[in-house]
Amino acid sequence: MSDLNRRQFLKKLALGGIGGAAIGGGIGYWRNRERQARVTVLKAASYREDLADLLRRGLRDYPAFLQRVRGSRIVLKPNLVEYYEARRVNTHPAVVAAAIAAFRSFGAREVVVAEGPGHQRDTELLIEESGLWDALKSERAPFVDLNHDSIHPVRLSENYTRLGRLFFPATILGADLIVSMPKLKTHHWAGVTLSLKNMFGAVPGVKYGWPKNLLHWRGIDRSIADINLALRPAFAIVDGIEGMEGDGPLRGETVQAGVLILGDNPTAVDATGTRIMGLNPEQILYLRVMRAHGGVLSETHIEQAGERLAAVRRDFRVLPNFSYLKLAP
Repeated sequence: MSDLNRRQFLKKLALGGIGGAAIGGGIGYWRNRERQARVTVLKAASYREDLADLLRRGLRDYPAFLQRVRGSRIVLKPNLVEYYEARRVNTHPAVVAAAIAAFRSFGAREVVVAEGPGHQRDTELLIEESGLWDALKSERAPFVDLNHDSIHPVRLSENYTRLGRLFFPATILGADLIVSMPKLKTHHWAGVTLSLKNMFGAVPGVKYGWPKNLLHWRGIDRSIADINLALRPAFAIVDGIEGMEGDGPLRGETVQAGVLILGDNPTAVDATGTRIMGLNPEQILYLRVMRAHGGVLSETHIEQAGERLAAVRRDFRVLPNFSYLKLAP
């Protein structure tokens, strides 16, 4: 790739290896009759650590999921929304690179990075400024801009938004396994934004605009439920090494939280991430909605692997209208 300039490289990634994906073929789904889940919390002091090895160790907590990884096409969906030099808005490229390496080491046939930024329309500029360009190049991994991918309608099983169907990109629908990779952040409308809210970026801007206002008008909580029930992400890896508090997801302040959070039940992962932020997941509406669909929310039903929550919990600041999210002492 050394003889390709940046623009040629991104164009090649967008076109290569994506055509011919089976729409909807092999997408993972939740099976959770026991209402139990496991979530792994790993300490990581900085992005300079061997994060690929750390993720490999964490992924070994999920042998059933790893069986599905072998021979599969994995689509990693990071949070890539806007770039501000002074604010930690996006999933760090070091975590994305580590996930690419980790899934390949467990036998993934292909690992694709895909995102449809909801704020910045120039995805090429965002990839370069965020540092994701260097991670893609070093890992020789393809990237797809989901805002401009070919799209196909999917009927909504629960239809919380009353839209009947949503259009999704072919790259997402052609994945064997979708892995949501959000940043640990508060959110000025949803309370927190983690793996379930992160799937908003799978909704194509070419159909729904920027920042995908139709879904905001239909209700963020209802839209989050419909998107995730349609796409069924199989795994979540939360970048909480540096999080964001206050006026997230764009204008908050950095929190050195020092964790990676992962698991195969996205609701349980998000509930754990919310507790690490010192907030009460039982008060997050979309998390409560997902309980009816295999999501695990109660701390007593989540098997905690890795670090104890008490050892990594922080007191994330929230906007005044979300003060009710604070955990009781």
